[in-house]
Amino acid sequence: MSKEGLQRLDAVSGRISDLRGYLDVVGKTARIEVLDKEMAGSGFWDNQDQAREVIVESNRLKSWVDPWKELDEKSSELVELGTLLEAESDDDLEAEWLAEIGEVERRSEALEVRTMLQGSDDHRGALLTVHPGAGGLESQDWAEMLTRMYMRWAERHGYSVNVLDLQPAEEAGIKSATLEVSGDDAYGYLKAEKGVHRLVRISPFDAQSRRHTSFASVFVYPEVDDTIEIEIDDSDLRVDTFRASGAGGQHVNKTDSAIRITHIPTGIVVSCQQERSQHKNRATAMKMLKAGLYERALEEREKEKAELESTKTEIGWGNQIRSYVFQPYTMVNDHRTELKVGDVSKVMDGDLDPFIEAYLKQSTGQGAAK
Repeated sequence: MSKEGLQRLDAVSGRISDLRGYLDVVGKTARIEVLDKEMAGSGFWDNQDQAREVIVESNRLKSWVDPWKELDEKSSELVELGTLLEAESDDDLEAEWLAEIGEVERRSEALEVRTMLQGSDDHRGALLTVHPGAGGLESQDWAEMLTRMYMRWAERHGYSVNVLDLQPAEEAGIKSATLEVSGDDAYGYLKAEKGVHRLVRISPFDAQSRRHTSFASVFVYPEVDDTIEIEIDDSDLRVDTFRASGAGGQHVNKTDSAIRITHIPTGIVVSCQQERSQHKNRATAMKMLKAGLYERALEEREKEKAELESTKTEIGWGNQIRSYVFQPYTMVNDHRTELKVGDVSKVMDGDLDPFIEAYLKQSTGQGAAK
């Protein structure tokens, strides 16, 4: 019988017990029961907007309570199985028992990390934009690599990703990209990625195989839904139409369906050319603009010194958050948390959780119930 297994199980059971209080499982469960009774009422759908709010609240509470209950039940089962193994040894069953303890540890850790999402908008989906810095072709290629990295991260976590805007560069890479990452807590996690990302590698575009340093900026906004009212005066907007372009600058459609909207008071500029319909592109661009304006309003409300657009300083050395070194060695180094990971390929394939977790722990002062 593995003494280490018993110690691990005892430790993770304690963490699950601590989470019960930290998450206020009793209070959330009581609230769910109230909402369930309300949803079962005969006139529940008379006010559809209010009904949707009730359903959203119920689902949100259950997204915390249900995972905890599953962990609590599983840990209790493993304690009982451990007692049986102490009485009668079974190597195969013990191996399975240890593996299941490991799975409970991983799921508990994930729930603990999620408790660090303490911002008022952390539960929302996210809009993520990537822009290349100075450096032309090399930076444009780097921006495209980052865009793929975030799409892979989202896929790993079961998020839905919609490319709202993608502007290809003439030779390779992109001039900009905007992704809509839909699902619970996407903004809470992805806000850790806001900043300048630095690449060091032997450039595949350099005939002399010299080492190049490139930069790209990432901005993350909470997704704005119908519960958030953002007033936009049409007189504050400048709307430009143009033909959508593909790689190499070729026009991919014969009408001026692409839309660029400038919010004159703030200088925020958004564009969309993904759809053939000008109407659809305009609707998407307005959604992007609302997200940007909402983020700005949050920053003003919280009295932050720098407004959103003022953070868009020169994309270079001064404000980088992370470096990705491909040559002469491989290393991804987060300059905020000092976390270093040697497997750069794994990171570029979307394995960002260690960096996101380290950032959340730092920003919340180890804010989980650990």
